[in-house]
Amino acid sequence: MLREIIKNSKNIVFFGGAGVSTESNIPDFRSESGLYAAEKNYGYPPEYLLSYTCFRKTPELFFRYYKENLIHLGAKPNAAHISLAKLEKAGALSAVVTQNIDGLHQTAGSNNVIELHGTNLKQYCVNCNARYNLDYILAPENNDGVVPKCKCGGTVRPDVVLYEEQLDDGVINAAVTAISSADCLIVGGTSLVVYPAAGLLRYFSGNKLVLINKSETNYDNAADLVIRESIGKVLGEVTEQ
Repeated sequence: MLREIIKNSKNIVFFGGAGVSTESNIPDFRSESGLYAAEKNYGYPPEYLLSYTCFRKTPELFFRYYKENLIHLGAKPNAAHISLAKLEKAGALSAVVTQNIDGLHQTAGSNNVIELHGTNLKQYCVNCNARYNLDYILAPENNDGVVPKCKCGGTVRPDVVLYEEQLDDGVINAAVTAISSADCLIVGGTSLVVYPAAGLLRYFSGNKLVLINKSETNYDNAADLVIRESIGKVLGEVTEQ
């Protein structure tokens, strides 16, 4: 049925969350091996460890947690990422809206990727706004202990939206435009409980809403098709020749 929906749609948008990348061995928040499981090693929940307050008041703790839990250098795109890139190349998919910060959609070949929470592949100095890549903050010579420093002496932080920070207006507007113009919205790998990102679904007024997630969501009853299987398996089967 999903294959038919895709075949009969003219403007598909994909909206994804952490579950898209778990098949690339990147942990989500709430699973047994997720970011909450690491709480006992740091003394605080991830909502604090990834907050602006933690970054500002205890940067050593922030960067220790960030580097040990949110950077996955060996991660590679899985079948879901690759399938979405294929759909874009075929002209079926117009945009990927993602809550993830790992950059795997671009690595797989997707071009129009709207990153709601930014990306950990980019870094910037809070003092002079100089731009750096991920390799820079991982190099020991660029760190004061565990805290990366700019050549000007300022702290270099990841270009991601931390807890207590607002999403970028331009990024939100791009996501709203993409979703509101879609005739088919495929939502995958997200429990749809993280706001304001999950609230973007209210802008969809197209023909078909498809949900691919292993657990229930609050939007299941509104969907035209609900699939509770591996997102990589589902999308891989759709795009295989």
